[in-house]
Amino acid sequence: MLGSGGAKPTAFDRYHPAVAFGYFACVLAFGMAAMQPVYLALSLAAALSYSIVLRGVRATLRTALWQMPLILVMAVANPLFSAMGSTELFRIGLRAFYLESLVFGACMGAMLVCVLLWFSNASRVLSSDKVMALFGNAAPTIGLMLSMAMRLVPQFMRRGATVGDVQRACTSARATGLREGARSQLRLTSVLMGWGMEDSLETADAMRARGWGARARRTTYRRCRFRARDGAALGVLAALAALNAALAYAACTQFHFYPTLSALTVWWGYVPFAVLAFAPLALEARERARWTR
Repeated sequence: MLGSGGAKPTAFDRYHPAVAFGYFACVLAFGMAAMQPVYLALSLAAALSYSIVLRGVRATLRTALWQMPLILVMAVANPLFSAMGSTELFRIGLRAFYLESLVFGACMGAMLVCVLLWFSNASRVLSSDKVMALFGNAAPTIGLMLSMAMRLVPQFMRRGATVGDVQRACTSARATGLREGARSQLRLTSVLMGWGMEDSLETADAMRARGWGARARRTTYRRCRFRARDGAALGVLAALAALNAALAYAACTQFHFYPTLSALTVWWGYVPFAVLAFAPLALEARERARWTR
């Protein structure tokens, strides 16, 4: 099992890129559409666990240090803009803070972190050559856009960590209070936006200079053969996705944030989604057992 582009090999390398693309499309769709605490918790736990497998514990924890506070920030910020609910926790002046608003904000933050983590995992598994091999002949522009989009999220995460380290190391830019901390975050965002726009202009010029768009059809150096096991894997994935779509719809329609939080109960319908979300970990465990025999 060989990884592509010098990346760490994964269990998905044994399958056609369509299998990995289909899987990450499914988990990203559920992560963005299933606004229900249990589904979000399962998706977040699976994304974190798979990130540890792909990137290691230290790199995942370093990323989580700024991702996990997003959940707290959104949980606290949501009641400031949407003071709704029936369970009042406390008041600050005339502003009431309700449990339902806090939980809704926390779920929104968890959804955002889930999407970021799954995109980061997808960029590790689906390298640019795999995406171009999958879409290169049929839709080269879409393939290029997808490969660049999956690269963009982890690239911004790495650059954000770099800029943050530089600001913390610089005494004159070190935040000393709440206002200075907010200014520091705005400065970091401004640097990232400028860096990203400059990089996009340079990339566009380089692509134009190398002849992008000169031919209608482009060749790829990676040949991927679609085998019977790839079809079987996609069939199992499609069946799991259809089952989970029906179960997630039932769970989300029965759960309500407002006006009162619905009670969460033990339900067998969460098991198929857990199987789908943690499937890469099972594949990695099987692959490691296969190579250590």
